[in-house]
Amino acid sequence: MQPPQILAEGIKTLGLSLPAEAPARLLAYQAELLKWNSAYNLTAIRDPQAMVTRHLLDSLSLLPLLNDGTLLDVGSGAGLPALVLAIARPELPVVALDSNGKKARFMRHAVRALHIDNARVIEGRVEDLASGETFPQIVSRAFARLADFVSLTRHLLAPGGQWVAMKGKLDAGERAALPADCQVQATHRLQVPGLNEDRHALLLTLKSQ
Repeated sequence: MQPPQILAEGIKTLGLSLPAEAPARLLAYQAELLKWNSAYNLTAIRDPQAMVTRHLLDSLSLLPLLNDGTLLDVGSGAGLPALVLAIARPELPVVALDSNGKKARFMRHAVRALHIDNARVIEGRVEDLASGETFPQIVSRAFARLADFVSLTRHLLAPGGQWVAMKGKLDAGERAALPADCQVQATHRLQVPGLNEDRHALLLTLKSQ
């Protein structure tokens, strides 16, 4: 199947209801990523069909787990999942953070070129981000081990907020290393259409004091 068919079938399999223009915008984002990738090496995945599965559908599998508060994506890379989620939910404010200049430059280009008006890009390290602004949702896609993800971003988590950590296989050691005041609220197995690999999302919160 060609990328448009893979995406359409995947969205259907995931049971998602997206804006009518979202699939075309997602494919436009993928086309920009392919174009920039030849010069900037933004992702190791270069096959267009694999990009749909491993990038677009993998990111979209998170949608049912998100709430309505502003989403911070830490270590967003080329905009995954931040820009994919922003396209899929244009009413959701999304902030994409990455310290890599080339990747941040690409994300800023994609936001402008594709008019992703609900997304903004911050270039920098998460530990250097001032805590004046906090976020009810903080997501990472293979950014760091769970304990590091929590410790590096806890100053950015709004009261009552949650972390959403995308992982492959679950690691009991990672969970055991979480800070004592942090709990795993839920674990979801992500069924990414066309991807025969373990994918999970862990929802983490701070324990009530």
